Amino acid sequence: MRAPVTVSPDPSLSHRTLRSTVTVLGPDGQPLPQTEVTVTQHRHAFGFGNIGFDLVDLADGGPAPSAAGAPGHDAARTAELEHLALLWLDVFSTATLPFYWGTFEPVRGRPATGRLLRAAQWFVDRGVTVKGHPLLWHTVTAPWLLELSTSEIEQVQRERIRREVTDFAGLIDTWDAINEAVIMPVFDKEDNGITRLCREKGRIETVRLAFEEARAANPDATLLLNDFDLSTAYECLLEGVLEAGVQVDVLGLQSHMHQGYWGEEKTLAILERFSRYGLPLHLTESTLLSGELMPPEIEDLNDHQVDHWPSTPAGEERQAQEIERHYRTLLSHPSVESITYWGITDDGAWLGAPAGLVRQDGTPKPAYEVLRRLIKDEWWFSPTPLRTDDAGRVTVSGWRGDYEVSARGEFVPLVLDGEPQQVQLP
Repeated sequence: MRAPVTVSPDPSLSHRTLRSTVTVLGPDGQPLPQTEVTVTQHRHAFGFGNIGFDLVDLADGGPAPSAAGAPGHDAARTAELEHLALLWLDVFSTATLPFYWGTFEPVRGRPATGRLLRAAQWFVDRGVTVKGHPLLWHTVTAPWLLELSTSEIEQVQRERIRREVTDFAGLIDTWDAINEAVIMPVFDKEDNGITRLCREKGRIETVRLAFEEARAANPDATLLLNDFDLSTAYECLLEGVLEAGVQVDVLGLQSHMHQGYWGEEKTLAILERFSRYGLPLHLTESTLLSGELMPPEIEDLNDHQVDHWPSTPAGEERQAQEIERHYRTLLSHPSVESITYWGITDDGAWLGAPAGLVRQDGTPKPAYEVLRRLIKDEWWFSPTPLRTDDAGRVTVSGWRGDYEVSARGEFVPLVLDGEPQQVQLP
C-alpha cells in the first residue's frame, strides 16, 4: 500500500498556475525574434465538470414528439435543450454520462449502446472529456438480475463491464468502476442482484472484479472508486483494496449537501483524510441547494420525499455564495484534480431538489454566473498580445491546460505544463 503523504492546502491557488517559456519558430524552424504573438486559452486541464444527462436527447437527434403519433421531434423542447447546451458548454469541460444498468439495459441483450455512443461523440466533438457512471452499482440495476443465480450475476456483470468499456474506448476512457461499495452488501431498501453478489464475494473482491474487468478491456482507462460514505468505513475499504493489490487510479468523493453547506473546516478535514493515500481526488457529485434545506435529522437522503421543492430568491443567493466558497476550498487542495457539479437544471434533479444552476425557465441562477466568472474569467487566461524577445521567446503564465499561439495569421496549439516548449508556425 502507498505510504501516507501530507499535502497542504493553499488558499492563494498558486499551485494551480505555472509559467512556461515558449519559443516561437517560423516555418523554417528558426526562432522568430521581436514578433507579435497572441496566446489564447481553450480549456483547463483541471476537470470542471457537470453531468450531461440533460443533453443526451439533444445529442441523439432531439426529444421525441410531445404528442402521440406526431411526426418529427419536439421542436420547442429541442430549442430549450440547445439553449441549455450553450450554457453548459460555456462553463464545463468534462461530462458524466449515465450508465445505470437498469436504464441502460432494462431488457437483457438490448443495451442503449447506440444512444450513449452518440451522446459521448457529441460531447467529444465539442472538446469535452467524458466519464461513464457507473460500471457496477447496486441501485438502478437491471431488474432481470433477480432471475439469475449469484454465479450467473457475476458472469453477466463481468461481461457487462467488458462490453461497455470496450465499446466506448476512445470516447469514454474514464469510469466510475464501482459506486458506493461501502453500503453495497448491507443495502436493504430493495432486493437486487448486485447486493447479493457483493454479500457473497465481499466488498474487496467485488471492487477487484470491477477494476480488473475494466482494466482488461481498456488498459489505458482511468478508473475511480467512488462513494458517498466519507466515514472511516470508506478509509478502511480503501486500505483493504490497496493492500489487496487493486490498482485504483482516482478516489471519488461525493458531496451532496442537501442538508447544508459543509463549510471550509469540514471540507478540508475530509480532503486531508483521503489525500494521505497519494491518489488524485475527484469530487464526483457536488450539490448545493437554492431552496429549503433538507431537515438535519434525515439520515438517508433518499427518505426525504416532498411533492414540491422550489428554488427561492434567498436560497439562490445562498447557493451562489456557498458554491464559490466550496470551489475555492476544493481548489486550494493540490490533491483535487476534478469537480463535477451534479446537475445543470432542477428539472429531473436527484430527489427533486433545487440543486441545479439553471432555472426551469432556462435562465441562469446566480450560482451559474458565479461559476462562470470563476472558471472563465478569474481562473482563465484571456487572449493576450505578447512580443517575443530576441531569441523568439515569450513567457506564458496561467492555469495548466490547452492553449493556442497565433502569429503572422497562423495558429499553433500549445499545452501549458510548466516545461519550456517550442511551437512552430506552418
